[in-house]
Amino acid sequence: QVQLVESGGGLVQAGGSQRLSCATSGRPFSFYAMGWFRQAPGKEREFVAAISWSAGATAYADSVKGRFTISRDNVKNTIYLQMNNLTPEDTAVYYCAAKAVWSSILVLTTIDEYEHWGQGTQVTVSS
Repeated sequence: QVQLVESGGGLVQAGGSQRLSCATSGRPFSFYAMGWFRQAPGKEREFVAAISWSAGATAYADSVKGRFTISRDNVKNTIYLQMNNLTPEDTAVYYCAAKAVWSSILVLTTIDEYEHWGQGTQVTVSS
């Protein structure tokens, strides 16, 4: 079992930046494909970004492409989501997710593919 704890959320003005972290514990972090999802009030949870366990492959939702960057540090057992040029539409609870995989370059982009979830961290972007 792997435990995921998100941090770094908060209130930020439109146009600003925020960096989220997701610290993991439990089984070896290196073999987990990881992802970020978000859920805005009244909306379904949606994919934001994903990264393979080798960090050799990434994927992004069209709505964040060019503004958000996902990365990971396999020594610190942590993934990050750097969010730039934030807009009020980015307001949501952000969740990290993990799935043990064999492939070093596999990225997972759907909710059903992930096995482990964090509790989420709130990001609020004011206009």
